[in-house]
Amino acid sequence: MKHAPVPDDRVIVLFGSTGDLARRKLLPGLFRLAVAGLLPRSCRIIGTSRKSLSNEEFRTFARAAVDEFGRCEVAEEAWRNFARLLSYAPSDAGDFGVLAATVERAEAEIGSGPRRLHYLSVPPAAMVRIIEALGRAGLAEGARVIVEKPFGTDLASARRLNAAVHLAFDESQVFRIDHFLGKETVQNILALRFANGLFEPAWNRDHIDHVQIDVPETLSIGSRAGFYESTGAFRDMVVTHLFQVLGFVAMEPPASLDAKALVDEKVRVFRSLEPLDPTRVVRGQYEGYLAEDGVAPGSQTDTFVALEVRIDNARWAGVPFYLRTGKRLAEGRRVTTIAFKKPRLRMFDGDGFCPNKLVFDLADPGGIAVEFLAKVPGAAMAIGPARMAFAYEDSFCTSNRLEAYERLIHDALIGDRTLFTRADGIERLWEVATPLLESPPPVQAYPAGTWGPGAADDLVAPRRWHLPDG
Repeated sequence: MKHAPVPDDRVIVLFGSTGDLARRKLLPGLFRLAVAGLLPRSCRIIGTSRKSLSNEEFRTFARAAVDEFGRCEVAEEAWRNFARLLSYAPSDAGDFGVLAATVERAEAEIGSGPRRLHYLSVPPAAMVRIIEALGRAGLAEGARVIVEKPFGTDLASARRLNAAVHLAFDESQVFRIDHFLGKETVQNILALRFANGLFEPAWNRDHIDHVQIDVPETLSIGSRAGFYESTGAFRDMVVTHLFQVLGFVAMEPPASLDAKALVDEKVRVFRSLEPLDPTRVVRGQYEGYLAEDGVAPGSQTDTFVALEVRIDNARWAGVPFYLRTGKRLAEGRRVTTIAFKKPRLRMFDGDGFCPNKLVFDLADPGGIAVEFLAKVPGAAMAIGPARMAFAYEDSFCTSNRLEAYERLIHDALIGDRTLFTRADGIERLWEVATPLLESPPPVQAYPAGTWGPGAADDLVAPRRWHLPDG
């Protein structure tokens, strides 16, 4: 961390500061950045929401959040230093007068013209009103804004949201956050490909049979029916997280590792995506979903989705990308699998012969494994499955690693847009998704604790869904 740049002086305004994301991730993450010395030397953090709280009540809320969800020990001196940075101002989407006055006081306390960073941890429906109010109150000028996903629910809404954002902010000021891209192992896809001569020469249609990006979850929707009924698994996970990981896997080598070069290559992948074929999509809904509090009777919301994605370019033509995610499944995993083709000379071909695989475990801290075949000890020339694995926690000191939200907040503070999404990329993904959104196949029921509808296995046949150790 000693090599990480320290951000310029900043006033951070946290919208939705009493919400679940702020409690679980943002406030503990800001505290961790403070302890690590990665917040600006002069900084103020202003929480805001519709609730009426005093400064002390907000600090009490923040302390409870850090105690429950923080990843580092809360030393009292460190907490006192952090608490002095916190204040609170209630805000109504139509009137930011109190908030603007609080920001001005914070800036006066810091002096030297600090810049602003607004974090919009709010539902999509509230974003436009808040962004417009920021513009009217003069709080957008020279500021940066972090916008939470999902960024729209279809192409039309994404375009409307981008248009509203661009009335108040230049694109260079906008940081559309996807916490998946802040994970160390997602970033390690780039490191493994472009820092090693071993893998990149085989990273193409001549050697790769297919790619799987698999994010099953064991959790139900819980109390999020209001959000989930308007999104579903495809909008919530695929357009945001899984497509972004696909962009890292499939991109061409960038000219450099600077933000523009990397984002340009990722957007080129999105432009090469073929529109989704609804006949190559399986939508599911776990049994019991309709009984969840807040779910509409007869809802066709998908809690599971598996789909085939094709990329129409020279590197990937003919290679299927299979994406799968869902609620109430048998395991909770985050895995990307690169499955290589069988060798042309099949001296060892047999029933047990399977393709080599390169597996990225995207959990925290995660790791990478290579699955291959080796000779089984003995007199006969028999082969069996073998595995070589790299685990972050075994190879590096992981105590100093930044969690995804911590990394991305710090990147926004220093103005590094490498791991954030861009307006044209977001709109292209919704464009690709339009055929599915207009003609979605019906949802198929599946028992909780299983791997979803059986049709998902048919989708990838004769291949199989792959998870390490299972």
